Amino acid sequence: MNLSGLCSLVLAATIFLTSPLATAAEPLSSPWVEAHGARARLIAGQAQADSTGQARLFAGVEIQLEPGWKTYWRTPGDSGGLPPEFDWSRSRNVVAPKVLYPAPRRFKDAIGDTVGYSGAVVFPVEIRRENDSAPTVLHLSLLYGICREICIPAEAELTLTIPAETTVPSSSQITAALAAVPRSERRAEDPELVSREARLGAQPPKLVLEALFPDAADSADMFIEASNGAYVPLPVRTGGQGDKVRFEVGLSDALDELRGATLRITMVSDRGQSEATWVLQ
Repeated sequence: MNLSGLCSLVLAATIFLTSPLATAAEPLSSPWVEAHGARARLIAGQAQADSTGQARLFAGVEIQLEPGWKTYWRTPGDSGGLPPEFDWSRSRNVVAPKVLYPAPRRFKDAIGDTVGYSGAVVFPVEIRRENDSAPTVLHLSLLYGICREICIPAEAELTLTIPAETTVPSSSQITAALAAVPRSERRAEDPELVSREARLGAQPPKLVLEALFPDAADSADMFIEASNGAYVPLPVRTGGQGDKVRFEVGLSDALDELRGATLRITMVSDRGQSEATWVLQ
């Protein structure tokens, strides 16, 4: 190649690297909004929601926490806490965004156990547009709790414009967060509920549940929520053998409210997570 041809090639590469098309793969994100001990932002992109390999549009609410700080799951646990609240009412070209929750962990504190996240968490958000060929403006009023020695509320107003769906880049970050969301369609490494018993006539009444945690019994945990909003104490691990772990839930203060409710059982471990439902008769 002569000098003239080489210069033309270098010029063409420079134009490509600095053009808008070259930056199309950059992640979409809003500016960070800082809080004491944490910060939050919106992200968006195409992400793989299941094993089919097909990607579709998602947003994500990302919260990063300073060392020693935590934030809460949708059910914060026995010692209280502020679950995140998501207000999308000022958004445009989007229908009822649905927030998903990655598998949480249990924190043991002096005043009781709580459920949530440390380090960082991304809450995936299912996005359905009214018009796929038009941009979407997401506006989120976020209220969330953060805690170290004391727990405080944090607020953030977050705005992100998502271009028409054909130009939205992929997001490995949201794909990873989706993979951590407990589902009823379990994989081989995910926990499996194998037995459940309501001992409502016992004194005190209790629930007894057993689940298999493949090669992960040491990190096994379980959380239970009621469809009617009734309080369900955190399950207590009471035994097990091999990969099978038994949990019990004391119901002395909540029995009447729980009769007839659908229980949502979330099972988590270091290897996987899943959920199951149980109508308590």
